[in-house]
Amino acid sequence: MAVSSLYPFNPSILSRVAAQPHLFAYSVLSRSKFGETVADDGRRKSRLSRFLALSMHSNAKVLKSNLKSRYGQTLSPYDSSEEEDDEDEDEDEDEDDDVAEDDWLLLDDEFAEPAEFEVEGKRLKSQKKINKRQGGHRQLDISRKSIVGNFYLAKNKTKEVDSLHMDNKGRLMSKAPNEKKYQKVSEEIDLDEKWLPLFDYLTTFGLKESDFIQMYERHMPFLQINVSSAGERLEYLLSVGVKNRDIRRILLRQPQILEYTVENNLKSHVAFLRGLGIPNSKIGLIIAVAPSLFSYSVENSLKPTVRYLVEEVGINEKSISKVVQLSPQILVQRIDISWNTRYIFLSKELGASRDSVVKMVTKHPQLLHYSIDDGFVPRINFLRSIGMRNLDILKVLTSLPQVLSLSLEDNLKPKYMYLINELRNEVHSLTKYPMYLSLSLDQRIRPRHKFLVALKKAPKGPFPLSSFVPTDECFCQQWAGTSLDKYLSFRQQLLLKEFAKKYERQG
Repeated sequence: MAVSSLYPFNPSILSRVAAQPHLFAYSVLSRSKFGETVADDGRRKSRLSRFLALSMHSNAKVLKSNLKSRYGQTLSPYDSSEEEDDEDEDEDEDEDDDVAEDDWLLLDDEFAEPAEFEVEGKRLKSQKKINKRQGGHRQLDISRKSIVGNFYLAKNKTKEVDSLHMDNKGRLMSKAPNEKKYQKVSEEIDLDEKWLPLFDYLTTFGLKESDFIQMYERHMPFLQINVSSAGERLEYLLSVGVKNRDIRRILLRQPQILEYTVENNLKSHVAFLRGLGIPNSKIGLIIAVAPSLFSYSVENSLKPTVRYLVEEVGINEKSISKVVQLSPQILVQRIDISWNTRYIFLSKELGASRDSVVKMVTKHPQLLHYSIDDGFVPRINFLRSIGMRNLDILKVLTSLPQVLSLSLEDNLKPKYMYLINELRNEVHSLTKYPMYLSLSLDQRIRPRHKFLVALKKAPKGPFPLSSFVPTDECFCQQWAGTSLDKYLSFRQQLLLKEFAKKYERQG
């Protein structure tokens, strides 16, 4: 082997070259033709808005219907209504994780761009890989890359040696870190290295290895999406108001969204929501709450649902925007079944008229999701047990349908006991001020009552429930005749005392 050098002869260097020729090759390639180290220009092109559309994926409506999972099960691009209900229950359990994982940033060291060097007068960006042994030595192969944000896709793929490869900074590294990086995934599924750039990209939104496994089990074909296509679609969602922290939640519930093209699917569904009169500031929230709406046809499913709400249920067309904002899931559920079963129950149980039930749905469309047996019946029975007649219950529910969602043990029962024992009111006062049941006992009802008592301004007889309705500032002016700061200080001290009492009881 002949070696020429611009530097003085050094026997120790030559001995190392003979023992490790591949390191010598790496050293040469890391320098320019004058022996000067080429520095990383550090220029970042990380914005996903510059993604190249290297492939276009059709939306779920035209996906092949004969796709099968690795277990032989037929895959469907659509979610069932039952799955959505299950997912809604699961989301409550995962809510703490979502908050804790709001902000994820790219690590510069991990996704740095390749170094530049000159070969035959041409300036190239390198991503160095090592081929299989040829003639007893490891040979370096240099392939050009297309940079996509902070990630890259090889134009000329080369096979890597089982043990070694060059990282994107030109360092000789083992392949083991990639395998360890997604070790949990590789234990559950057959990990393909082609998926790694997509995994790396999705981790910037806070997704973890367990999330990838869950997405795989829910919709395996998402793994075939390349980074540029995924970036284009998620960037569009961010551009219409979806929060970065909500991307993880959306992908866990609807990984198919990575397959829906911007032009043929995402834009048409966003235009549909805007056509209902939903402001741009609310679009992102609706997508985060009900991402499965993208799997439903605008013409064949979403628009017919809106027509049913207007023509069959009787909701005013001007109120549709408000109804959808309060409960986006209403667009993707079997609204005919939900409406009919609850309307029939309320009409038979309480003698509710159609207009009364329509008012309930308009104010609180979530009641169409509540269970009749576990939601409606226990709360109606409780109101009956405290002396309310059906007519009184109907007045309360028409004015405040949220009562059907309040906890019996933690909300309704404690407020009723305070109403009778401390405020010395009768139960019929709730028909005049049903809002009392929706107010916080610790944050509003008890502090205001105790504050007026301390100031000796509490009226004799039943305590007026109307004093709980206005804002804190208005309450201080109209009822207490004192400053807002004085009331807030009193409330803070009261809350601390109540907390100390609860802590003592638990200890």
